Amino acid sequence: MSDILRDHHASPKFMKRLYTPRDFYRFMNDMLSNVKDMRGARRKNLITIQFGERIMLAVTEVNGCRYCSYFHTQVALKAGMQGAEIRETLSGDFSQAPADELPALYFAQHYAENAGKPEPEIVNQIIAIYGNEKSRAIIGYIRAIMIGNAWGNAFDSMRLRLKGQPANILTAGQELGVIFGPFVMAPFILIKNLLKAKTG
Repeated sequence: MSDILRDHHASPKFMKRLYTPRDFYRFMNDMLSNVKDMRGARRKNLITIQFGERIMLAVTEVNGCRYCSYFHTQVALKAGMQGAEIRETLSGDFSQAPADELPALYFAQHYAENAGKPEPEIVNQIIAIYGNEKSRAIIGYIRAIMIGNAWGNAFDSMRLRLKGQPANILTAGQELGVIFGPFVMAPFILIKNLLKAKTG
């Protein structure tokens, strides 16, 4: 069985992608390896605010997190994106995006559709287009929003469970594992990486 338990169309009550705590740990571990890349790219203006928000919205369109949709819509509007483009991006239409950003946006969709396990040849294509530094930053943005989407959808699933309408995609324990994951997993991963760096 794949790490992602079911596709987001699996339940008529819950049309969003849900990920297990195991997935969430992998997302956290991957994202923490890209934090410096994201900061460096912003500092060098390799990734503009609008570009970053388009990436976030493209991933959110696949995963269906309403909290991330709302938050990043507000950030995108403040960054100067037009409402029509935001709506189109959230429906998977990138026709208003700059042409040089399109490969990254389609890659963002691919990354989310494959539960954070993109095809290696597609990753290589992105590196060939944008170069190593910018590509690592793009992947960092994707990984960051994957965490937000996974957390928001697990929270929504638990909220429905408490109302007596469980989605029956994750167990209650799995939902709680994702919801409380950042508080447990992030410190563990940081300590593990620190020890690895010292012994390496």
